Amino acid sequence: MDFKGESAKNMVNKKASQRKGRGVKAWLARVFGRIPLIGWLMGSLGAVLIEYFLGDALSYYLGLPKIPVLFGSSIILKKPALIPGALAYLLLVYALPVSLIAKSMTRPANRLARLLASRPVSLATLIHLGLFYLILHLWAEISDYRLLVLKLTMIAVMLTLSINVINGYMGEFSCSHPGFMALGAYGASITTLLLCVDDKLMGPALLPAAAGPWLFPLALIVGGIVASLGALVIAIPSFRTRGDYLAIISLAFLFIVKSLIENLEFAGGPRGMSGQPDYAGLPTVFIVMVLCVWTINNFVRSTMGKALCAVRDNELAAEAMTVNTRKTKIVTFMFAAFWAGVAGGLFAHVLRYVNPGSFGVQRLAEILAMLYFGGLNSVTGSIVGAVSFNLLSEALRPLELYKWIIIPLLFILVMLYRPTGLIAFTEFKPRELMRPKE
Repeated sequence: MDFKGESAKNMVNKKASQRKGRGVKAWLARVFGRIPLIGWLMGSLGAVLIEYFLGDALSYYLGLPKIPVLFGSSIILKKPALIPGALAYLLLVYALPVSLIAKSMTRPANRLARLLASRPVSLATLIHLGLFYLILHLWAEISDYRLLVLKLTMIAVMLTLSINVINGYMGEFSCSHPGFMALGAYGASITTLLLCVDDKLMGPALLPAAAGPWLFPLALIVGGIVASLGALVIAIPSFRTRGDYLAIISLAFLFIVKSLIENLEFAGGPRGMSGQPDYAGLPTVFIVMVLCVWTINNFVRSTMGKALCAVRDNELAAEAMTVNTRKTKIVTFMFAAFWAGVAGGLFAHVLRYVNPGSFGVQRLAEILAMLYFGGLNSVTGSIVGAVSFNLLSEALRPLELYKWIIIPLLFILVMLYRPTGLIAFTEFKPRELMRPKE
């Protein structure tokens, strides 16, 4: 057998496939590479408007029972005979409108991007965020299921970003995040039920119900502060240890918080708390998520963030350079716990029910999976990891048990070929995202 000939043939085929891949990438860059972010937002807005006004008619003529709630995944997995119709729907409603509108708007979008670049960055950010929120609002109005998935995904983004501050930028391994989330959820729930709702557990409301929506941000802050105080309780003794010891202590804290809540009768005990008012609408969750992303991104790029990275890379060298390592780690731990508590408060008011079982080891596994799937030390990676994991989990929901076989296999593949995650060690720079492409 001619092994040299076979080896040469394989090498030629490999090089040909690489050239083909580079050719496709070059073609995509040539066709779509000059479209700025605002152009893609315009294309997405056009697509959701088409679905909003014509979605029912298109799904009827394509033989679908209703508008696909999550990009047709449930239809495809439940009824394979409807796969052609679902794919045609995705092509006609999403792929073609987004690409064609974005491409046709290249020049106007670049002119608008240049105009915004000459103005304060806050104005450009508000315009981009306004367009993005409008797209999400129209997309979520199609069904209540979409709205719920969207809210929970935004909360997942906040949780992933906050744990990335500890496990990524600080370089420690903490398992206490579901405990912080539980403290925030119960702290915010007790505040709203005590102040604004006539409740069986909390009694008559102390304030008029009309004041509730205005006081809801205060309830979220209370939940965040309660979580921060919980973080302080374990941070003071815990940061005398490192590595596995810190992971064990933080995991013990998670079980302590869960057991404590189960034995608090005024908080519902193991039955949980219900009756939370419907204050966590899509605008509220979106605004809080944006504030979380903005605050954490500024934190990790600040002087404190640079000191944090120095502590992560070499704690002794950081101390020699006059960095107060103990103070830096405690402040960071409390900061991350605050945002986990705020996310927990939103979680409780989105579901309008909370119980200790929601904050166990399974929740910890989900948060860590989102973190390592997206990538450490990257705000962008945390956002991508949270959104990808949640959408994938919901898309595979019809498979039931098999979903928890497919998702771990995908994570194994990611860890094999992208050990640092999909997007790691990448800074989040809004100004560069919004700049013109030509």
